[in-house]
Amino acid sequence: MHAQNPYSDRYDLKRFVTHHSKLKNHIVLNLSGEETIDFSNSTAVYELNKAMLLADFNVEKYELPMGYLIPPIPGRLDYLLHLQEFILEKFNIDKNTKLRGLDIGAGANGIYCVLGSQHFNWTMVGSECDTKAVEIANANMQHTKTLKGNIEIRHRENKSFLFKNMIHSDEHFDFTVCNPPFHTSKEEALRGSQRKLNNLGREFDKKDVALNFEGQANELWCNGGEALFVKRLIKESVLYKTQISVFSTLVSKTASLTPIKKQLIKAKANYEVLSMDLGNKKSRILLWWF
Repeated sequence: MHAQNPYSDRYDLKRFVTHHSKLKNHIVLNLSGEETIDFSNSTAVYELNKAMLLADFNVEKYELPMGYLIPPIPGRLDYLLHLQEFILEKFNIDKNTKLRGLDIGAGANGIYCVLGSQHFNWTMVGSECDTKAVEIANANMQHTKTLKGNIEIRHRENKSFLFKNMIHSDEHFDFTVCNPPFHTSKEEALRGSQRKLNNLGREFDKKDVALNFEGQANELWCNGGEALFVKRLIKESVLYKTQISVFSTLVSKTASLTPIKKQLIKAKANYEVLSMDLGNKKSRILLWWF
């Protein structure tokens, strides 16, 4: 984890419970007798991350209906911390500068917008194609004064484009963030969920995994998976290179980097890949600029 990530040690579950009592119902003991939660249980994961928002990010109220992607706060924060460090060093910007960011695919959770506002005091715009997700995200922003003042969630009506109509002609953003749909199909996404349970040493029934699988289709899979999605981002980014200082996205699979790098070279973009380690999970942050 990034050196400034406050969640690098064991979670202080007792403190979280004082801010969100429902989390108490999901605390269990591991084999060492230490308190934890069942990370294979989506409700438990949701209550944990909601508790983090209420305890550590001055969020007054946060509700996410079942069926929408549950935001893992530590990992999302890690992405933003690495991104901030890169931008400050690359452009020699003071740490207290109020940056402006665009989240491509904010989802119902709008988590990058929330963390950008509450942890960094940035202003954020979230772009989302799912009408219901836009409504849910906007509703959460209305309950906290700083969220309401710092964040705007925009509905991307035309799914054929990722940037078009989301960036006004007179706007400038310091950066973009994106958590792309990693999988090529629902079946691949389910297999990925099953692998996670195996890694956790959990016994499971495939039917239960399917029923307990959180996230809308557009959040989890798309034709061509993350490689094709990121290639689309790069192609379109050329048209907005004067309005955005640094483009970025997560890249989950190492194999995706080869076709993505070819697209970056074709677009004549400068780029860098940062490693991001979260426990046993390894991921990458791709940054490019013109």
